[in-house]
Amino acid sequence: MPAPTHWQHRNLKSRLLLPVALLFAAIVSLRQLAWRHGLRRSRHPGVPVIVVGNITAGGTGKTPLVLWLVQFLQHKGMHPAIISRGYGAARSDPRPVPADGAPVDFGDEPCMMAQRASCPVWVGVDRAATAETMRRAHPSIDVIISDDGLQHYRLARDFEIAVIDGARGLGNGWLLPAGPLREPPSRLAEVNAVVINGSDASGTFSRALPMRLHGDRFRNLAQPQQVVTVAYFQDKPVHAAAGIGNPQRFFAHLRELGLKCAEHPFPDHHSFRATDLAFGDDAPVVMTEKDAVKCTAFATTNHWALIVDAEVDGRLGDLITARLSQTARHG
Repeated sequence: MPAPTHWQHRNLKSRLLLPVALLFAAIVSLRQLAWRHGLRRSRHPGVPVIVVGNITAGGTGKTPLVLWLVQFLQHKGMHPAIISRGYGAARSDPRPVPADGAPVDFGDEPCMMAQRASCPVWVGVDRAATAETMRRAHPSIDVIISDDGLQHYRLARDFEIAVIDGARGLGNGWLLPAGPLREPPSRLAEVNAVVINGSDASGTFSRALPMRLHGDRFRNLAQPQQVVTVAYFQDKPVHAAAGIGNPQRFFAHLRELGLKCAEHPFPDHHSFRATDLAFGDDAPVVMTEKDAVKCTAFATTNHWALIVDAEVDGRLGDLITARLSQTARHG
């Protein structure tokens, strides 16, 4: 479902939650101080670590950026790998994600990345331990990308990227639960790069690097080899289902493609069942790739996933290349 409305506005509900938000802010501050002053120790896996995260709750488009980074680094001759927490998975120990892995075992986003990325994908609650275990299994890995984990300070990192949803920005600017922030806005000054997904509706992120998600092809869930363009759905009734952090971003993308869809938002990381997508007619059902991995078991030829890729400002690649070169020089 959409994020709470009080996260975007300083209304009565958000103001009533301010005392709790202030307590949360104090906990966040104490936690950061503990890591910065060595009261708690970070662990580095021995190869450069790039963390792609955000300071807001809800989806911002991190996963497409992670997939873009994999391709970018591979074109540079490197051997990247991905680690993720595996949100919603039944287990917490470090383990590899197979291309046919089930979301209940590994989480939806890791399963989608394992299908799309031509590199190892591992999950585990302790990202530092996951990175170390993965390196022992894959000695050729020379750079690790952490999908999310900006607040997981146990994993030492060499480059931080904060991704912001251009439409929602930082909401009302308050911390959870009065607003959407996991950390104060000042945290953005500490990261190596800020990437904004889509146009900046607030106009406050002029120095952020732009990213755009594009795609007009759809893959059939029951017959993965069948891929069609958006023209296949023109002049047809279509259902659009999305169980992501910001379903409206997906629906807006479909509208930009010219589709007129009945929109069906679900909670983020929703565990889909066949009945969820039974809308009482034979109209095609389109969804995100993240949702598609949870629907494969019961999918029919009427179910389609939009194939999305990130288009990223080239300056991000330049910043990463410079940082990795600097890291290599200093051993």
